[in-house]
Amino acid sequence: MSTPRKVSLADALAALVPMPDRTPEMAFTGGMERAFAELATCGDGTVYVTWYSGDSEWERHRRGDELVLALAGSTTLVLLVDGREQRVGLGAMEFAVVPAGTWHRFVGSRDLQVLTVTPQPTDHARERPDG
Repeated sequence: MSTPRKVSLADALAALVPMPDRTPEMAFTGGMERAFAELATCGDGTVYVTWYSGDSEWERHRRGDELVLALAGSTTLVLLVDGREQRVGLGAMEFAVVPAGTWHRFVGSRDLQVLTVTPQPTDHARERPDG
């Protein structure tokens, strides 16, 4: 068993450079590195913090649920369930759990500071997947 590691969210967020205009293409072309930080591993996943405005690409995590916690700002989490989009608005200090294997993305994010506990591996898609 390893020793627990303490992490300061305040320090991690202070080290980020907010990304003002995130687009789905950036996941494939780069340019987001300074707005993301990997904080720790957690089981088969990774704990990340991110600070941005805009929209993300579609993603899914086949091996487990993802915890998404909005620390500040706001976003709409779009989940693709049975071929239909379900939208969940998140504001500061609200969270949602994305079920394993569910395609999802963030849209309309405004000055979003978000912590995620993300199972690996992650699949990404520019366009909306079929299901």
